[in-house]
Amino acid sequence: MANTSSAKKALRVSARKKIVNSKIKTSYRDAKKDVIKAIVANKPAQAKKLLVKAYSAIDTAAKKGSLHKNTASKYESRLADQVNKLGK
Repeated sequence: MANTSSAKKALRVSARKKIVNSKIKTSYRDAKKDVIKAIVANKPAQAKKLLVKAYSAIDTAAKKGSLHKNTASKYESRLADQVNKLGK
């Protein structure tokens, strides 16, 4: 357990950030799963609509620092490739 007041505050801050980060991560993971479900169901129009929402969620996570910007770019690129292959 923390002994100093600054260490106690750091624990409180860490706990708050953990809650916020988990909500952001859940948001972009759910968005990715929705796009993948549409791809598996072979629905290109729906996948394209959901891809836009996934981009937004992933970009938000990267902006907030819950996700590294290069990782966010990788996720977006891979989702876009899958959606584009579906349209062909």
